[in-house]
Amino acid sequence: MANERRRQVLGAIVQDYVRSREPVGSRNLVDRHNLGVSPATIRNDMAALEDEGYIAQPHTSAGRIPTDKGYRMFVDEVSVVRPLSLPERRAITELLGGAVDLDELLERTVRLLAQLTQQVAVVQYPSLRRSALQHVELVPTTPRRLMVVIITANGRVAQRMLESIEDLDELLLAELRARINAEVAGLGAAKAREHLATVAEAFPPVDRPLITAIVQAINETLSEDVEERIVLAGTANLARSDLDFPRTIGPVLEALEEQMVLLRLLTEMVEDSADRPLAVRIGRETHHENLAETAVIASGYGEGGDAVGQLGVLGPTRMDYPTTMASVRAVARYLSRFMTG
Repeated sequence: MANERRRQVLGAIVQDYVRSREPVGSRNLVDRHNLGVSPATIRNDMAALEDEGYIAQPHTSAGRIPTDKGYRMFVDEVSVVRPLSLPERRAITELLGGAVDLDELLERTVRLLAQLTQQVAVVQYPSLRRSALQHVELVPTTPRRLMVVIITANGRVAQRMLESIEDLDELLLAELRARINAEVAGLGAAKAREHLATVAEAFPPVDRPLITAIVQAINETLSEDVEERIVLAGTANLARSDLDFPRTIGPVLEALEEQMVLLRLLTEMVEDSADRPLAVRIGRETHHENLAETAVIASGYGEGGDAVGQLGVLGPTRMDYPTTMASVRAVARYLSRFMTG
């Protein structure tokens, strides 16, 4: 019973501190929350929570604030993420539904997520290595230069240029294009590479050097070493949260500029939480010094539960976790739906 009540006290402290940004005292808890116990009991619970590292006393204030450990306990206790309101869902549908291509869809998604959460929002482009292929196009741009274009089922487009030592044969390219698409359409990157391994054998030896180079270009584009892309929005929201960063927001801004740091963090979070719709890391759980005063909430998006990319928000540890978690989950679901038609 005492442990349950202390969890309630901790939850009340987190809620009040997120709302007011002021340390929370026992009298505030008595006045604002119906905890059903005396002020003396609440003070004892707060002392126990402080001893256990869930709350701390900043400076000489009489109130307490949550620690990273306290936020983690609070987040773990959020068993039900509330659904978004009807106006919020309608706004998501209207905004994302108006996108004309993948670039615009992701730009709208990241702006929407930043607006809903008032945090920094980040969306990763669908990973080529985790996306199903839709079409491969071979486009001669000069008599000896060829552009290889790869289009995935979720709308991502990648291209690579090749130089030929001889003039390109358009009939050969047309036959090769047809065979490649017959082999790889609808397949993921790993399966596509397997099917492409024997394509050159169906052509005369004289044509195989060019075909091998084209297949190699496709494989390299689909490889794990291809640089992934992310889109950011809402960085200005950090300025409004400046008081939440004791060391200033400079280190956080530096981390945001290192996009590969964010990409690795989101990927790790989603992969480590594959059995849950959301992943949350708080403070030093990010394992990045410049993000030690932040929290990150992330989700994968894609078809049939197989994530082709990640999205999430980053902000100070003093954030409205239930509302932010609801927004991240909802936007990930809507993005998945729009990307699969």
